[in-house]
Amino acid sequence: MLFPSQVFLLLFLPLTLLAYYGARASERLRVELLALASCLFYAWWDVRFLPLLVATIALNWLIAAAYVRTRHSACIVFGVAFNLAVLGLFKYTNFVAESVLGLLGVAFEPWTIILPLGISFFTFQQISYLVDLRRADAPLYTLPEYAAYVAFFPQLIAGPIVRHNELIPQFRRVTVRAPDAQCIARGLILLILGLGKKVFLADKLAPLADVGFGAADLGTPGYLPAWQAATAYSLQLYFDFSSYSDMAMGLAGLFGFDLPLNFDKPYRATSVREFWRRWHMTLSRFLRDYLYIPLGGSRHGALRTYVVALITMLLCGLWHGAGWTFVAWGGLHGLGLCANRWWGGRGWTMPRGLAWLLTLLFVIVGWVLFRAESFSVAAHVLGGMGGMAGAGRFDDDGWIVVGLGAALALLGPSNVELSRGRLVTTPWARSLLALLLVAVLMRVGQGRALEFIYFQF
Repeated sequence: MLFPSQVFLLLFLPLTLLAYYGARASERLRVELLALASCLFYAWWDVRFLPLLVATIALNWLIAAAYVRTRHSACIVFGVAFNLAVLGLFKYTNFVAESVLGLLGVAFEPWTIILPLGISFFTFQQISYLVDLRRADAPLYTLPEYAAYVAFFPQLIAGPIVRHNELIPQFRRVTVRAPDAQCIARGLILLILGLGKKVFLADKLAPLADVGFGAADLGTPGYLPAWQAATAYSLQLYFDFSSYSDMAMGLAGLFGFDLPLNFDKPYRATSVREFWRRWHMTLSRFLRDYLYIPLGGSRHGALRTYVVALITMLLCGLWHGAGWTFVAWGGLHGLGLCANRWWGGRGWTMPRGLAWLLTLLFVIVGWVLFRAESFSVAAHVLGGMGGMAGAGRFDDDGWIVVGLGAALALLGPSNVELSRGRLVTTPWARSLLALLLVAVLMRVGQGRALEFIYFQF
C-alpha cells in the first residue's frame, strides 16, 4: 500500500485513526490496534511475506525475553546472527552466488527470490534493540509494544530507522486524553507537503533520470544529457526519500507521536562529513553507534580510524544494494570521509563556496554509481559528464523541472521547517494545502504515483 494512493488516504488511514482514537482509553488496546493495522498495511503489498514479519518479531522478542531471564550473551549473539541470516538470505544470496561463480568462470542464472519490502529497515531496528538490551540500555517490552514498534506502518517500509526508546515510551506516554490538535495539525501539514513533493517533484524527475541512464546503456551520451540525467537522479533520490520521511513523520504526528528527523537539507553541506550528518541521518547514526564506534572509531590513531571509516561505508553501500556498484559507491564515500578527516586534521580550510561546490560534485558523481546498473553504464555517464562525447541533446522541459528542484533543495525551507512555522497556519496557506491534497488525490487516482526508490533496499 502506497502512501500516495487513494486506498491509503481515503480508506486505510481514516479508519485506522478512528479506531485508534476510539480506543484511547486503553493503552493496551491502542498498541494492539497499531500492531494489527500495521500488519494489514504490510500484507496489502504481498500477504505471503506477512508471516516473515510476524515471525521475526516474535522470535526476536522471545530471544530478548530469554536474555533477560538468563543473562547469557549467547542469546544476543544468536539473535543478531539470525537477523543477519534472514537479511542475507533474501537480499544477498544471488549476489554472493553470482560473485563466487563469476570468479570461477561459471555462468549463473539468478534464482527467483523476492526481496520483502522494508526488510533492511526492520532488521536493523531489531538488531539495535538486541544490542541495546545487551548494553543494559533497553528494558524488555511487552510483546504488543515491541510488535507495534517494529511494524509501525509509517516507518515500516523505508524508515526512518527508529530506535525502541524513541517510540515505545511514546506509546505509554499517550494516556487517556483528548487528541493533541497541534500535533495532529503539524502531522497533517507535513503529510500533505510530503505527498506533494513525491507526486509533483520526485515523480516528475524520475523519467529524466530513467531515460538518461537507459541511453547510457547503449554508449556514452553527450555532456548535456549526461549532466541532466545525473542531476535529475540526484534530486529525484533526495525528494523521493525525504518525502517518504516527511510522510512518515506526518503520519506519526496524526497519532500523537514524534519520529526522528531523517533529512536536513543535505545538498547544502560543505563537506562529506557534513553531508552524512544531513543525509539519511538515522542510518548514519545507526552505523556510527553499532558499527563505527564498536570497531574502534577514532580512538586508536589515524590509520585505524581511516580503516574503520572505510569498512563502515563499504558495508553501508552493501546494505543499500546487492551489487558491486553499491559497494563502490560506499567505498567512494569512505575515501571521501577519510580525505575529509585528513584535510581537517592538518587545519587546512577552503572558501565555503568552493567547499560546497566540491562536496556537491562529489555527491553527484557518487549517485551515478548508485543509480547505474553496471560499471559500464556508470563509466558511460561519467564519461559523458566529462565531455567525452560532445554536447549532445537534452530535454528542454526537463531542465525546468531540474532547475525548480535544485532551487527548492538548495534555497528553500524544508517541509519540516514549513510544518513547524507560522506561515502554514494562515487561512490562505491552509487553502493552498487543501488544494494540494485534492491535486494529489486526483493525480494518484490516475495511477501516476511511482513506488519509492528506497523500497528496493
